[in-house]
Amino acid sequence: METMNENKYLNTDSSTGSVEATSKPLPFKDPNFIHSSIGGAAAGKKNRTWKNLKQILASERALPWQLNDPSYFNIDAPPSFKPAKKYSDISGLPASYTDPQSKLRFSTIEEFAYIRMLPSDVVTGYLALRKATSIVS
Repeated sequence: METMNENKYLNTDSSTGSVEATSKPLPFKDPNFIHSSIGGAAAGKKNRTWKNLKQILASERALPWQLNDPSYFNIDAPPSFKPAKKYSDISGLPASYTDPQSKLRFSTIEEFAYIRMLPSDVVTGYLALRKATSIVS
């Protein structure tokens, strides 16, 4: 029978009847480790204070920003290598199909039947919403 308690092993060999205790440190266990959640302010560690969005924006406005410093509004990103996702003009679901007559995108058969029943001015309105430049003929 073998029992493990912390770093000590207690081996009992039934054939010899001897009991020996060995202390073997575990190589992956650091004896000086202190868990970060244990202690907190009582252990001399500073507790994290939460800030709301208004406080974060006020603290960023107080920083000495230069005019040419990058921000989310002025970073120029290169165009994406991935193709743009296409969504249905009717439902907004991902669209795999395009109507060749009206150039509207659709995802189901029901949407296709609905597109075929639309008058041309409504189709033109859908294309204008998508900012498509093709003109329905």
